[in-house]
Amino acid sequence: MVKMFFKTLRLALMPFTLLWAKLAMPKGIVRSAEAQQQNDVECGQLALYHFKTCPFCIKVRREMGRLSLPIELRDAQHEPEHRDALLQGGGKVQTPCLRITDGQGAFIRLLPAVAVASPPIFYRLGFRSSPAYVC
Repeated sequence: MVKMFFKTLRLALMPFTLLWAKLAMPKGIVRSAEAQQQNDVECGQLALYHFKTCPFCIKVRREMGRLSLPIELRDAQHEPEHRDALLQGGGKVQTPCLRITDGQGAFIRLLPAVAVASPPIFYRLGFRSSPAYVC
């Protein structure tokens, strides 16, 4: 009964959560063409597994937008191939989760939700602080 209540509540709040995520998206920072091109190359090696209405994922996506980071988004909630890849790579479906590949696209590792918010990853990509309270 309790589980059904929360599922119904989540479904009722979903449109508002998505609207809030869209309206709260900040404008991206402007970099020089060379700096943005270098940033695009580095971000091309990353993919973020996320759920559209996950509050932690929304915070990470908002920071990605603020910093103009073109990281590929993979919906692990509604796309079975991404969900399966996340399950195989990380052992469980937990988002946000950052997939890192090398320059040729070969899989290197998955950083689970706790590590996605770790400062070394986001400082390298330009984050000033941890983008979400992910843990």
